[in-house]
Formats: sequence, C-alpha cells, structure tokens
Amino acid sequence: MARKFKTVDYEEALEMTVKVGDVLPPEHLVHFVVFVIAQLDLSAIYEKYKPVGAPPYEPEILLGLLFYGYATGVFSSRQIEKKSKESIPFRFIAGGYEPDHSTIADFRKDNLVEIKELFVQILVVAIELDILELGNISLDGSKIHADASKSKAISYKRLLELESQLQAEVEELFTLAEKAEKETIPAGMVLEDEVALRQERLAQMAKAKAVLEARAEVRYEVEKAEYEAKLREREAKEKARRRKLGGRKPKPPTPGPRDKDQYNFTDPDSPIMKNSNNQGFDQHYNAQVAVEQSSMLIVGNRLSDQANDKQEAVPTLEAIPTEQIGQPNAAAMDNGYFSQTNIEAFQSQGVEPYIATGRESHHQSWQEFFAGQPEPPAEEASPKEKMAYKLKTEIGQAIYRLRKSTVEPVIGIIKEVLGFRQFSLRGLVKAAGEWNLVCIAFNLKRMHTLYYS
Repeated sequence: MARKFKTVDYEEALEMTVKVGDVLPPEHLVHFVVFVIAQLDLSAIYEKYKPVGAPPYEPEILLGLLFYGYATGVFSSRQIEKKSKESIPFRFIAGGYEPDHSTIADFRKDNLVEIKELFVQILVVAIELDILELGNISLDGSKIHADASKSKAISYKRLLELESQLQAEVEELFTLAEKAEKETIPAGMVLEDEVALRQERLAQMAKAKAVLEARAEVRYEVEKAEYEAKLREREAKEKARRRKLGGRKPKPPTPGPRDKDQYNFTDPDSPIMKNSNNQGFDQHYNAQVAVEQSSMLIVGNRLSDQANDKQEAVPTLEAIPTEQIGQPNAAAMDNGYFSQTNIEAFQSQGVEPYIATGRESHHQSWQEFFAGQPEPPAEEASPKEKMAYKLKTEIGQAIYRLRKSTVEPVIGIIKEVLGFRQFSLRGLVKAAGEWNLVCIAFNLKRMHTLYYS
C-alpha cells in the first residue's frame, strides 16, 4: 500500500486567513518592544512635526520597526520596508501600513539625538520592571567597520606628494594661459575648468591634511601621557630598589602625522584601524560599552575615532546616566585600559577600578591557581604593582573574573547573533547615533529575556 502524505494546495493556501494573535504569542519579543515603547516619553520627537500637511506615521510605529529590526538583525531601511510587507511581526508593528525605506531612513537620521535620550529612558523602564539594579560594571570595546571604502583612502605621505603635484600642475596651467595667444592649447581643453578641478582637489587635500594633523595631535598627547607614566613608574622602581634599572628607557613619542596615517574620502571621520580578527587594516570606528555585571544590560555606550582604548575608559564611564540609574560601585577592564590616569579618574568618581596590568594567562599552573593571598605592596610601590595586588585579592578576582562572562559576550552577541558588523550611516556623530540604536536593540532583547525568565 502506497504511503499517504499531507499535501498543500498552494492555490487555496493563497486564500488562507491568518490571525496575527495566533502567530505571535503574548511572550513574543515584538509585544515586549511595543510595550516598552508605550512607556517612553516621545514628546521631543512629536515636537519636530509641523501642524500642517498629510498625516505622517506616528513615531511609535517607526521606532518599533527600527527597534525590532535592529534587535533581530535587520539594519537596512530597505530590508525593514520589505519586512513590513512580508514578516508578520513587522506587519504587526506597522499595523498593516507599509512605510517606504526613505521614510524609515529619514526618521532614523533625523532623530538620532532623541533616540540617544530613549536609551536612558529604557534603562529606567528596566529598573521599574525590577530587572536592573546598577552594581559593578565591565568595560570593553570593539572595532566595527565604517561605511567607507578602503580604496577611497589616501596616506599622509601620498597626500603630500599629490598636493605638490597638483600645485605644480596649477602653475603650469597658469603659465599656459599667459602664453595662450602664442602657443596652441590642446584641442578640447578648457583652461578655466582644468584649473578649477585641481583647485577643488587641493581644497580637499587641505581638509584631509588638517584632519590627519588634528588626529596626530590627539595621538601625541595620549602617547606623551603614557610615556610620562612609564617614566614615573621606572623612577618609582629605581627608588624602591635603590639602583638604576637596566634595559632601554622608554622612548618619547614623535609629534606630527606619520607617513602611513590615512584619510578616507567616503567617510572622513573614519580612521584606518587594525582588524580585531586578522592582521589586516581597514576603515573602522571604536565602539565602547559599559555592561552591568548582574543583568548584562548595556548602561553606557560611546563611539570613538581613536584606535587606542586607553583614553576611552573615562568617557565611557561618563556616558552612564548616573542621575537616572545611579553610580556603579566598581569597574572591570582589560589591560588595554590600564593607566594611572584612568585609575585616579575612576576613583575620583567613586568607582573602584580593577584593570588588568598585562595579558592574562590562558592556562594557569596549579601553583598559581592555589596560591594564597599575596603580601600587600609597599606604600611607595608603583600603580601597576598596587593594581596587580588588588586583582589577586578575593574581591578583585570576583569582580574581574566576571568581565569575560559579561561584556565580552555582549559584544559577541551584537556581532555574531544580531550580525551588526558595519555601520549604515557615515560620519562619527551619525555612526555614534546608530551605535546607540544597536545598544538599545540589544537591551530590549536582553530585557525581554530577563522579564520572562
């Protein structure tokens, strides 16, 4: 006897009526997103609408599409438009409307400042739902690709060469114009257009050079501070040991741009940075987050055009809305953030820092694992020695150990689960707004999990 199968008549299937409530159970993420948005004060967004014209989509709809889209790995406004036609959760948020991608993209771009404030409001909602109580935090950063082509970048060395070449060509063209009556100008050549073209490019070169010089100045100040800190540490060790240390002394930094410093013409704010997953270099921004250790919610976020994490610790701490959610007790960071300046800055704000003083060993020996409490360092010990001792104390180990299981997974989820690996918006300010939107999306997803657990 032949096996019978359940079959589908696809002509009839096209006429099926689907009840959205049957497809989206009450605990579905989309319901939670709509619920949280209903708790927010959107008056700042509403005030931007003029009292005349055709009825626009209410902000709740467009925010819902953006929040749910980013929380489910849909970042493109075109893809969100497509989903609002084809995906039941997106159709539920839109209520059957189908906002086009231009409307979605314009709303996102025009309300980045207001959405930044919503990040804070959503954390307050988390507190009201009893799923956030600010305690200890972990800080970390990751490089995220800018919406910029590497082929549109130019090095500082090449920029200077090209600038000299263009200036020489302009002078040649002016000379040719003076002799135009005596010598024949090449057919089809319009001198005014050729000069204007090169002068425009020279203006672009001047802007690029100014940006690279400004970045170099910031880098120099950071490296100078690090150099002076190393000198102080060396002097402290020599004083404690009562002898000169061997080896090379720290080398002072050199001011000014370097030959390989690069400027990108598609997104001038995005610098070239080393890739985190290979030995290559690309156009990136440095995305920073502060994650509360108990809830794993992002309580502070920041985007930087500086590759070095060291100067990002304090601004990321200051990005936490302490007036609304309180002050953290302690902060765990890897050795990329270690500096005496950071230690003092955190302590001055009432946050006890626990910062690795070097690379962590992946495989501890049994002697290291079962070693007892170390002896406290001398009063004149260096900041690094004091921090190394603090990390070996029972409380230090408890706080720092959670860094790997809190902030690192959060960044991993954003990149691997949500799939956010490149910005859609260009420029540091706009990209920072999009990073804030990504952090909101992660928090909504995490809050949903905590609320129903």
